[in-house]
Amino acid sequence: MLRSHTCGELKIEDVNKEVTLSGWVQKVRDKGGLIWVDLRDRYGITQLLLEEGRSDTSVLETARMLGREYVIKASGKVIERESKNPNISTGSIEIDLTGLEILNTSLTPPFTIEDNTDGGDELRMKYRYLDLRRQPLRKNLELRNRLSIETRKYLDDQKFFEIETPYLIKSTPEGARDFVVPSRMNEGQFYALPQSPQTFKQLLMVAGYDRYYQLVKCFRDEDLRADRQPEFTQIDCEMAFVEQDDILSTFEGMVKYLFNTVKGVKINELPRMEYADAMKYYGSDKPDIRFGMKFVELNDVCKNNGFKIFDDAELVVGIVADGCANYSRKQLDKLTDFVRKPQIGAKGLVYVKYNEDGSFKSSVDKFYDQDALKKWADTMEAKPGDLILVLSGEVDKVRKQLNELRLEMGDRLEMRNPEVFAPLWVVDFPLLEWDEELERYHAMHHPFTSPKQEDINMLDTQPGKVRANAYDLVINGVEIGGGSIRIHDRDLQKLMFKHLGFTETEAQDQFGFLLNAFEYGAPPHGGIALGFDRLAALFGGQDSIRDFIAFPKNNSGRDIMIDSPSVIANEQLDELKIKVIK
Repeated sequence: MLRSHTCGELKIEDVNKEVTLSGWVQKVRDKGGLIWVDLRDRYGITQLLLEEGRSDTSVLETARMLGREYVIKASGKVIERESKNPNISTGSIEIDLTGLEILNTSLTPPFTIEDNTDGGDELRMKYRYLDLRRQPLRKNLELRNRLSIETRKYLDDQKFFEIETPYLIKSTPEGARDFVVPSRMNEGQFYALPQSPQTFKQLLMVAGYDRYYQLVKCFRDEDLRADRQPEFTQIDCEMAFVEQDDILSTFEGMVKYLFNTVKGVKINELPRMEYADAMKYYGSDKPDIRFGMKFVELNDVCKNNGFKIFDDAELVVGIVADGCANYSRKQLDKLTDFVRKPQIGAKGLVYVKYNEDGSFKSSVDKFYDQDALKKWADTMEAKPGDLILVLSGEVDKVRKQLNELRLEMGDRLEMRNPEVFAPLWVVDFPLLEWDEELERYHAMHHPFTSPKQEDINMLDTQPGKVRANAYDLVINGVEIGGGSIRIHDRDLQKLMFKHLGFTETEAQDQFGFLLNAFEYGAPPHGGIALGFDRLAALFGGQDSIRDFIAFPKNNSGRDIMIDSPSVIANEQLDELKIKVIK
């Protein structure tokens, strides 16, 4: 064995033991008479000690040859450390070296392999195998591993059956863009990589496997950001003979279990919020409910006072920032600049300071007197010392703008603590969304989502008002996942395809296998898919999923370590009958 112990396990109780450690050289400190070497593996760091005149000369000579990231084997006796380091698990001991062997040398790394590295994102991604040696990434992947183990434990205990589904499937027109794979044996035809195993898990319900799950890799060719990657992992689940409450109860149980076992955090019963209320009070279908600042609509008290901006607006709406009436003009100008950013798009911001003496100072004093502003404050349940912030415009746009301002204020007031968790279910989503560009409706979730039974009769007359039997799990303003009760009746599924603009021929061509399966006793069923990478990042207190994936892509969808995607040989293109047009 090249080691008897790891670099993270030796304690004061191990003093006088003869041990062998192997790992990477983190740092060498040569003080002339004394040499210390920090040896690192994935379990931790152990300090090695050599002393001029006491340690073996050959061992001293070898130690003076070491460089950062050399791979070595070190043997010696565990002794108590004089100057203890409480920041590491082995900080009470060190190894008095009697043997040292260089197993491999190393070039000088392009960045420091320490918790606080000097490497930028692109450099660290190019040398990802070096970045993964750093303890923060190791802890992230350790957390991810623990989450996967506990997820499987919970689902196995609930009698779920893990079943793998294909990675080479059929491309469909709904949803995000597919990654496609040419078939050599079927000229001119292509597979698609799955955006989710949706139809396969429904077929498993038809097949009688009433509780399915899979930690599955999925692929979407979409624009990237901090919480998106072209390939990602889902906790994908489906259940038969259930209604919506059964699914929410089962996966609420999983959320509570994971928080308790992995984070040691007790989660109470998850509240449920209708989509319409989420948009009305938070301007988002993924509201962060760790803090208040619910929206208050002000049309009744703001309009018809000669202020054209409000009078012409569809909606005047605001929030109350507790205790912020002392904001300076500079701070208020910064907030105005924030909402005017192109990505937010507001034309301006109206503020009202509710002073401690009960008076008001606003940016619209010319149009609203003290009595009028008092009505605003009463409507918004503001109190002396508070700051009222108001936006106006088209309903959908202004709600989204105010959502951004609300989150910004939450950050500025330090109300979005990553160690506080506030999960909820958002339910009763619209079934359909209108696509302005294509001038037709498309499915808000996917074409297999069941409408609310009581709304089906509106499909022909008011399709935009039909609610879906759909639900999202939201934690701290992040959509962790979502699902729905599925359509299991062939006729209703055909009707859904019709309203999505499919002809009967197109529906049969794209989804005939599923429609045919529904003729053989399809049970009522539904499911959910949770973003495993997002869940890991949330548990790790970070916004980006990238450092919770061993080998992620950059913002352009490239793996700059292996230089992918890349061109392929002409011979391969010829085999596939593909001609590249430059």
